[in-house]
Amino acid sequence: MEFSHINPQGRARMVDIGAKGDTERWALAQAVIEMQPPTLEAIIQGKVAKGDVLAAAQVAGIMAAKQTPFIIPMCHPLLLTGVDIHFAFDESRSCIVIQALVKTTGKTGVEMEALTAAGVAALTVYDMTKAVDPWMEIKEIKLIEKAGGKSGFMVRKDSQKPGFAALGVLHSICISPEREQLKKEVQEARIIENHGIEFDGHAGPWERQVTCLNLASVHRINREHHLQAGPGDFAENLLISGVDFSLITPGDSLKIGEDVVLMVSQIGKEDHPSVVTRTLGVSLLPYEGLFCRVIKGGSIRPGDPVGVIKCTG
Repeated sequence: MEFSHINPQGRARMVDIGAKGDTERWALAQAVIEMQPPTLEAIIQGKVAKGDVLAAAQVAGIMAAKQTPFIIPMCHPLLLTGVDIHFAFDESRSCIVIQALVKTTGKTGVEMEALTAAGVAALTVYDMTKAVDPWMEIKEIKLIEKAGGKSGFMVRKDSQKPGFAALGVLHSICISPEREQLKKEVQEARIIENHGIEFDGHAGPWERQVTCLNLASVHRINREHHLQAGPGDFAENLLISGVDFSLITPGDSLKIGEDVVLMVSQIGKEDHPSVVTRTLGVSLLPYEGLFCRVIKGGSIRPGDPVGVIKCTG
């Protein structure tokens, strides 16, 4: 194995990336911080003496992503196009799962920026609460998935293993005013209970109010069929990353952001010639799409966390 960070004299160097092309790149990284149950409850209730723990950790994580090349010696200074930090509470493990999503358009990836953001956000949680719980433990700092460049889209194989506190990310939201149209991306949407996405043609009093696709599936089809399909090109409403759709069954629910809950009513549907097939020559929703009914409405935006609630009935 050769390491590109070593020069002919055996010393470290910053890799020359000048010949690489600019591509859209992003990375999702995670850190978990375990604590005593009363500490977790105090954070949830906003009763920590130092102040708003998650607000401080959010800002710290964003700042850390931007400062990565000043911390990690061989990292390139990058123009980041987006940094977002999300927190999920896992009361069964008494921990907070922190995920950092970092984006750029450039010649090298943002894995280190995402990892640094997640780690520093966890350290900030520790700093804010160490007076009452000095034995908190930070663990599972790791890359969950990445996209862009020569390697394309990659996802960690164990990101959905049993017992793993998984948390996906809403990659994009797309709507069309009528059915049988490709959908256009929007930056925010209102989800209406037992109806669907406001202004979307598929909304209504039926069982397929919102459609979801796995971002990994879109990347796979693009690679296999030499396509450049983007958000909405497969007529889906929501593109989701970081969630293994193969583990989802009808009756399970997706929790998006703070409020929205979608119950999966069916997976796939009857296939028929559609605008997607006529445009791209291939379709995805009939085979891998999640069709959902809105249980609880609210507003959603790209970057919102997506959790899976397994049906217990």
